[in-house]
Amino acid sequence: QVHVVESGGGSVQPGGSLSLACTASGSIHSVNAMGWYRQAPGKSRELVAQMSSVGSRRYGEPVNGRFTISRDNHNNTAYLQMNSLEVEDTAVYVCNVHTLTDSGTVDYWGQGTQVTVSS
Repeated sequence: QVHVVESGGGSVQPGGSLSLACTASGSIHSVNAMGWYRQAPGKSRELVAQMSSVGSRRYGEPVNGRFTISRDNHNNTAYLQMNSLEVEDTAVYVCNVHTLTDSGTVDYWGQGTQVTVSS
């Protein structure tokens, strides 16, 4: 069984900063990538940031240059630093853990954490 636990988030004014953390534990054999997706009301889920086990990063276009993802591979933990937050960043942020198994890939998801940006 795999557990994905998120922390952080909350409310902030536009221009402010927040950080998220995500830790995966349990029967994980090989974590290939960790990251976050987000979903705002009435919108589809979109990639926020993802980082592979070898250090490559990719960001969704709306957050590129403002958000930074990092990882602690030893502890299967990912961090997301969110700066210069905008009202449009308001969403539920969900951690994704992309793993490799003998039979293919398996994705695990956190429960989601709310990020609200408002004045």
